[in-house]
Amino acid sequence: MKMVFLAPFGIRPKGTVIARMLPLAVELQKLGHVVTIIAPPYTNPEDSGKTEMLRGVRLLNVRLPQGGKAQGALPLAWRMFQAALAEKADIVHLFKPKGYGGLAAMLMISLRRFGAAMPPLFVDTDDWEGTGGMNELHAYSQAEKRLFAFQEKWLSRHALGITVASRELERLTREMGVPAESIFYLPNCVEDVPPGDGVCVRKKLGIESNAPVVLLYTRFFEFSQERLHGILAGIHVRLPEARFLVVGKGRHNEEEELLSASRSIGFASALVMAGWVEPQDIPDYLATADVAIYPLDDTLVNRAKCPAKLTELIRAGIPVVADRVGQTKEYVNDGISGFLSDPIVGETMVERVVALLQDRNRSRLMGKEGRIYMMSYFNWNYFAIRLIEVYNSKLQL
Repeated sequence: MKMVFLAPFGIRPKGTVIARMLPLAVELQKLGHVVTIIAPPYTNPEDSGKTEMLRGVRLLNVRLPQGGKAQGALPLAWRMFQAALAEKADIVHLFKPKGYGGLAAMLMISLRRFGAAMPPLFVDTDDWEGTGGMNELHAYSQAEKRLFAFQEKWLSRHALGITVASRELERLTREMGVPAESIFYLPNCVEDVPPGDGVCVRKKLGIESNAPVVLLYTRFFEFSQERLHGILAGIHVRLPEARFLVVGKGRHNEEEELLSASRSIGFASALVMAGWVEPQDIPDYLATADVAIYPLDDTLVNRAKCPAKLTELIRAGIPVVADRVGQTKEYVNDGISGFLSDPIVGETMVERVVALLQDRNRSRLMGKEGRIYMMSYFNWNYFAIRLIEVYNSKLQL
């Protein structure tokens, strides 16, 4: 079978293509299928018009049109549409029901309904994009917000099938009137990769070899910054020898807020800010940690999202203390592979982290169990096989 994946943006610097589309495409190709990813590289315009191979998967970066975002929207969507048709694929799968790829997909569905020969179209959603969702976290214009909210609902209702990355998205998609038999649960999964070298990162960052390290691997927007500051301060009071390694970059200077809070509250000496890290170096930074925290406020965005960063942490064999919100309940086997905490009670996360740092044997065992659990129940190979079954069943209708 030949497939086209329509990407929502370019390969860099965002994570959807790397964390979700590419590993799924790799596993599908191992099964004997052919996948081409078509991307609008407005996030990495230097790749406009280039074709590259990523782990054996062909990535076609559509040539960006001249003009601004508004003037270039339709031409870019048209080029994605043309590129997808030129592949003569058996299946087109749109990742994220919005934006340029969403416009191209809407054209395909509309033409197919009028009798034109168009490839069957599936839609993948890994976030709630519209009203109350990601729309509220971006500086979109009102016109863009209305468009994205409309696209999310229209595409979900008119696609041949929907893949959803979380149980909450599964519920929300049913509420839009999509029948259950058209919805396939496709969570973010993991591949088996070798562990990183935490020793080299400790040396690079000046972290003592025997210091316990609490890792925060984040984009910052998922939780209250004040609550994060309180959690780190609480751990520091109980275990002043612990170090807090922060990997990731915020959108609104959250790093500066954290640095300022660390100085005013008193844990600045324990804070190590790594900032944004190249994807190939992430395993080394994860291997530095003894425990990871994954705070999440109980919001619609967080309930619907499927945190790829959490899957990376668990796969790395790190015991994770995560807030009991949305998909974390699927990934963290509470008390066995990690701990779930109450997002309203910050003290719970503090207590769990301190307990794990004080009992290294239990911590290591939990990390090992977490990796086994993730590799057993959330591996891309298994879900790629299931996805082919879904494709075939829908194509036979």
